[in-house]
Amino acid sequence: MSGAVVRPYGDTTGDGMVQVSFTLPVAHDKRGEGAAVQLANRMGIDPAMLVHAKQMGDGFTFFVVYGRVNHLVDLSAVRVLERDFPLLSAREVNAVVKRGLRRKLSVVGACIGTDAHTVGIDAILNVKGIAGEKGLEYYRELSVTNLGAQVSVPELVEAARAVRADAVLVSQVVTQRDAHLHNTREMSAAFREALPAGRRPLLIVGGPRFDESQAAELGVDRIFGRGTTPGEVASYLVHALVGRKVKVA
Repeated sequence: MSGAVVRPYGDTTGDGMVQVSFTLPVAHDKRGEGAAVQLANRMGIDPAMLVHAKQMGDGFTFFVVYGRVNHLVDLSAVRVLERDFPLLSAREVNAVVKRGLRRKLSVVGACIGTDAHTVGIDAILNVKGIAGEKGLEYYRELSVTNLGAQVSVPELVEAARAVRADAVLVSQVVTQRDAHLHNTREMSAAFREALPAGRRPLLIVGGPRFDESQAAELGVDRIFGRGTTPGEVASYLVHALVGRKVKVA
């Protein structure tokens, strides 16, 4: 498929049909519906069919528009961050940590700032995990501290220092006005200021609106996007902290 050029698929192959949704600060009336179609046209959707509209409050309406675009996608020009570490089972992760560290690997997790959405961090850390895959608390060679929601950056730094964290995992779901980016930069700066390079934990952030290629720009070691599993995080931890030193059985 290398170098292939594709078009969106709606009703038939290559018909270019797409569906988009957005909210406009307009009332739900004929004028508002016309504004939604106009926006869709300017986005390159032509013809644009308004298939759903619902008032979301005083002066706001949510729209769904369906229609055709002429844009093509060049797959050879798509750039993504490929996984550069092997996926390990829980047994393999435990074995690598036991041989490589000869102690438990300490992990601290939290939602920082005003973010109260713990579903993501809980899915990775809590033993019940997600979609049948157990979280990091299940791994016997990992020591997990879950600080929960709305943790301040100073509190996170202090907690990581107290348990001598090898890795800090932060989940950010609240993204209004790029809050996830501001919070991440603040966190990475705080750890750089509080601890020397050789003693700083691995800094990992995750959330649905992060671009995985922004890790260096944000001052963290790794970014995980939506759909990440506990096994992926555990595998990355041992790869980054001990896996290069210890051969997996």
